[in-house]
Amino acid sequence: MAAYFASLNPLDLLGRFPAGIAQGLIWGMMALGVYITFRLLDIADLSVDGTFSTGGAVTVMLILAGWNPWAALAMAFLAGMLAGAVTGMLHTLLGIPAILAGILTQYALYSVNLLIMAMKANQAVSVDKYVLILSGRTVPLAIWVGGIMAAVLIIILYIFFGTEVGSAIRATGCNEQMAKAQGINISLMKVVGLALSNAIVAMAGGLAAQYSGFADVNSGRGSIVIGLAAVIIGEVLGEAIMGKRLNFLGRLIFVVIGGIIYYLVYTLVLWLKIDSNLMKMFTAIIVAIFLAVPYLKGQRKSSFSRAARNARGEGK
Repeated sequence: MAAYFASLNPLDLLGRFPAGIAQGLIWGMMALGVYITFRLLDIADLSVDGTFSTGGAVTVMLILAGWNPWAALAMAFLAGMLAGAVTGMLHTLLGIPAILAGILTQYALYSVNLLIMAMKANQAVSVDKYVLILSGRTVPLAIWVGGIMAAVLIIILYIFFGTEVGSAIRATGCNEQMAKAQGINISLMKVVGLALSNAIVAMAGGLAAQYSGFADVNSGRGSIVIGLAAVIIGEVLGEAIMGKRLNFLGRLIFVVIGGIIYYLVYTLVLWLKIDSNLMKMFTAIIVAIFLAVPYLKGQRKSSFSRAARNARGEGK
């Protein structure tokens, strides 16, 4: 045990944190896409695991074909939008439950991603040969670029969801029947929301592929859980700090912060020399705990109020 603790170097941990922040910013942007479906539309969209890989595949293959990395990222955004629209149409036009529609899209995207990458499981893109938006070799620059992109994305989403269409999407997720009574085409709003969500996820996948230097057909596996972890951690942290002052803009900001915190914890786990394969189990436990917190708090309040009412009744 003494040898184990002696092998842990705090300076090494500090040296790893910048890379964790850079990756956290990328996954924080991905979590914004998850937030749109999970919180605003009240849909658990499992197609995220596929569209994240699609974004990486499209970006890398277009860069290898000579495209500008920004143009390649824009095409990844459009590819994700198309995949999300497919999920939405499977749900709204064919009546397939949203969670099953997401599974079907994710399942199909595995083959689509292989086709995009010329039937190879992974494709590499070297920072030595191509000019990339960000790279793991230049972590400080990656943090700056990722931070600016996250800030711009948050502002765009904040403005969009204040428009008529954005408000209609939020109303649809809040109360479908009431939204329909107000003349909102709820089916269209679901398709638009799912398309926007997956477009953001695919864009994050394109950034992650450039940062790591390769696209892999399995790179999106578990993305939905990581996105949920970032959303839940961000919300709990935001509510703890801001309380009732936490508005929609604040929630978007804290979702990205949640992604950073998640990856810093991931970095800590690796520094502690715990098997990284166990991180999926830790993530599942963290998400389960944070998802249960609101319910348990509600139960606690109701039990206290019930006890108070009983006490008053006995007093009478």
